[in-house]
Amino acid sequence: MTRRLLAATTLALMAALPAAAQEFTLDARYTDADRDLVADIPTDPAQLADPDTLIFAYTPVEDPAVYVDVWAEFLDHLSETTGKPVEFFPVQSNAAQSEALRAGRLHVAGVNTGGNPIAVACARFRPFAMMAREDDSFGYEMEIITHPDSGIAAPEDLSGRQLAFTSETSNSGFKAPQALLESEFGLLANEDYTPAFSGAHDNSILGVANKDYDAAAVANSVLKRMIARDAVDEDALVTIYKSATFPTTGYGVAHNLTPELQEQIQEAFFTFDWEGTPLQAEFEAQRETKFVPITFKDDWSVIRQIDAALGVEARAHAVRLAEAV
Repeated sequence: MTRRLLAATTLALMAALPAAAQEFTLDARYTDADRDLVADIPTDPAQLADPDTLIFAYTPVEDPAVYVDVWAEFLDHLSETTGKPVEFFPVQSNAAQSEALRAGRLHVAGVNTGGNPIAVACARFRPFAMMAREDDSFGYEMEIITHPDSGIAAPEDLSGRQLAFTSETSNSGFKAPQALLESEFGLLANEDYTPAFSGAHDNSILGVANKDYDAAAVANSVLKRMIARDAVDEDALVTIYKSATFPTTGYGVAHNLTPELQEQIQEAFFTFDWEGTPLQAEFEAQRETKFVPITFKDDWSVIRQIDAALGVEARAHAVRLAEAV
């Protein structure tokens, strides 16, 4: 959906969340002179990086091995546009991806929705693009799923049951469902339901289908792709809740790449021809066919509000302080 429509669909969600401060600050090692909420490109040439080989990683929503071939043609295009070899880095967790960005071992990445604020604040990530459909619409929803024999027909029925999350940095896999279950249905984790952590959306989806979990909160973009490639039987799952639309994976770069290289990387994203590629085949279930420009300040405002409601910013500051010791 367009940005205007996306903003409209999140109003109910934002109203449902408890009031919380909206201040968002970067780690002290970064600057934000233009107040766009992302780290500025260093002005000191000595702080800029122009690596011989670019390292790319896609968000670990599923087994990274699934996406090595999916991204191959795009990475060839990225290599041609920048004049540099490009390697796919099969990152295993959101935390590992942010750490690689922060440490300078990762240059270009697709970071999951919920992980973007942490990557931006703590790991110098500069998101600039997102996948979209032909009509410029974009986004996904969080769904709470269960299996047909669970006896769970609505979110209220989760009381006394087990609910699988993915990881604490995931928006649809943890932060949004936890906030919404509390604000809309009065259900508190560890009091009204038992949380479990599967580690990834595909693990949660397969876990529910195999009846290992009573229910799970997942991104329906991953669910659609798994159903499309017959990785899970659609009849083995039932949706009991569907959220407002969220922005999807944000693509961006480490802040200290040279301005010229950052421009070339952006050019590669916006000039890539999806037609007939593995990338198009993988994401056709969501009808995504191109990359469109985004801004973290505007397109991630609702995600920052969810973080603020859950106190995620305070925890992020604690992590940064611990790293500095």
